Amino acid sequence: MKSRLLGAVVMAACVLSAPQARAQQFINILTGGTSGVYYPLGVAIGKIYGDKIPGVKTQVQATKASVENLVLLQRGSGEIAFSLGDSLKAAWEGDEEAGFKSKLDKLRVIGAIYPNYIQIVATAESGIKTLADLKGKSLSVGAPKSGTELNSRAILKAAGMDYKDIGKVEYLPFAESVDLMKNRQLTATLQSAGLGVASLKDLSNSSEITVVSVPKEVVDKIGPPFVAATIPSGTYKGQDKDVPTAAVINYLVTSSAVSDDVAYQMTKLIFDNLPELANAHAAGREIKLEGAATGSPVPLHPGAIRYYKEKGLIK
Repeated sequence: MKSRLLGAVVMAACVLSAPQARAQQFINILTGGTSGVYYPLGVAIGKIYGDKIPGVKTQVQATKASVENLVLLQRGSGEIAFSLGDSLKAAWEGDEEAGFKSKLDKLRVIGAIYPNYIQIVATAESGIKTLADLKGKSLSVGAPKSGTELNSRAILKAAGMDYKDIGKVEYLPFAESVDLMKNRQLTATLQSAGLGVASLKDLSNSSEITVVSVPKEVVDKIGPPFVAATIPSGTYKGQDKDVPTAAVINYLVTSSAVSDDVAYQMTKLIFDNLPELANAHAAGREIKLEGAATGSPVPLHPGAIRYYKEKGLIK
């Protein structure tokens, strides 16, 4: 009887410890709206991690992008996220106006990826050709407190305007903005994304558009992390010339709660599989290892540092 009882106790202990022994690593990838650039790149990353990290289960979560992603990381509700550089800086500093009630001190960076281009697109029939022409018109500035919306505030301020100068401000994600423009319920949208964003391609394929310039002098007034950039001619149907604009670097961000080994693998697999990211979206072609370890307003994760040291990017 005693031996049976002892055996049962041992068996129970094994059963209870088994889940821990074969515990599955979970990686939740925080992206943005499904019609933006973050989401398809996130799906590609999810597949890479799922295929190449043993025992890992991945999930790709659509979000309101940068600000929400960083808040979720701080809470432990994600393992890796996309973010704009200015949102990341605001989160690290605890900028309440940008949507951060306190400093998000658990944030750690995996690496710099591609630049987001400020893409202001108006319907051709609206007559909007310059930033000043937005006065009195309707403009979608991105989801509330998103990275795009913070970019919108910065651009308008540098151009000597604010939301009060706009006839009607809509706080909508990319796809919803385009739907309103197609239905002639909105005249312009500001979208901060990689070149060739699906929503704007869709709009240009169905309507005549004007891509509005953001002059270098406006970009210089904002300063870092904004830099002057160009939307090349032919990026969207009907865009027959280069358009000056602003750009902000995007980052892949993780948390200090993520182990060094997992962060190392997440970093390595990104840069070992750049062709897959390029196939997922045109913006993926702009991700380069050379600049990945530089310029971040937040410390790199020790696991990422290990990878960059292997590659000779950090001594």
